[in-house]
Amino acid sequence: MSELGYGPNGGLVYCFEYLLQNMDWLEEELGGFDDDYLVFDCPGQIELYTHHPFLPTLVQNLTRLGIRVCAVYLIESQFMEDKYKFFSGVLSAMSAMVNLEIPWINVMSKMDLVTANPDDESGGARNGLRQRKDIARYLDPDPFLLASRRGQEGNESNPRFHALNQAIVQLIEDHPLVSFLPLDLTNPDSIETVVSHIDYTMQYGEDEEPKEPHDLDEGDFQGLE
Repeated sequence: MSELGYGPNGGLVYCFEYLLQNMDWLEEELGGFDDDYLVFDCPGQIELYTHHPFLPTLVQNLTRLGIRVCAVYLIESQFMEDKYKFFSGVLSAMSAMVNLEIPWINVMSKMDLVTANPDDESGGARNGLRQRKDIARYLDPDPFLLASRRGQEGNESNPRFHALNQAIVQLIEDHPLVSFLPLDLTNPDSIETVVSHIDYTMQYGEDEEPKEPHDLDEGDFQGLE
């Protein structure tokens, strides 16, 4: 980056361009994997998914290699503290989903920061405890969270901002593509649920042959006598 005079974003764009020009290298690196679970930890700059063809082209090349692909989009539970920031994340997820056109899972991470933990003496929820009903409005985004409060519908102080919110509400209502799975890394059941959704989405393990049960012999019945 210092040699080329690029900043962080410019460096990422250069790296993706270089990778796409050398896909034969990536193909050789991935050639040794068979029925393995590969995780590509992608950078968080949203413009790489919405404004450039890098990720769609990479996905097409992976699919050509016979690799089943599923995208997992994460936002943190702290986004619930600012509804405008949260819906910015929802729109970013929607834009990336439309651009990549692959199986997709949205995940709300760090849920231990907003839910109670009975094993924690402090009760957990370091960012403030939220009720299930309130959390549900974010996991399945309720666009009316953006709507003005009763009595403020005609707020003339910033009518353009109000009109923008109403347009976003209408867009999310017309295209309800985004919902989130809660992920609490302190809860094994939560992790298992998210992984099972990912497996099902990309049909991981569908090609495996069913395992035949071993033949029963007299030893199998000894404990039943």
